[in-house]
Amino acid sequence: MIEKLKERWNVKNGWDVLIILLVFACTGFSILYIKRALFDLVGLSKETSPSWLLWTVNILIILPLYQAVLLAWGWIWGRFSFFWEFEKRMFRRIGSWFGRKG
Repeated sequence: MIEKLKERWNVKNGWDVLIILLVFACTGFSILYIKRALFDLVGLSKETSPSWLLWTVNILIILPLYQAVLLAWGWIWGRFSFFWEFEKRMFRRIGSWFGRKG
């Protein structure tokens, strides 16, 4: 599995893979805490808010925030350039969904 990730991410060794996985883990945990605090601040919860509102907030606020936090953790762990390229590739893929047809 490590070898596949090294090849997919074009990194040289297993330590790079470990650091990248740690950055993803730190980002995920950070977003969970930020989301909980943000939802509490504005009074959103699964019990009292409609699901369409929670979904909308997640897409419009939490998803972009995730990207910023991912870059911040990437910088802290010394892998900013990897995650910057990772995000550019992701946004190109997302953009291609809405691109030209035919």
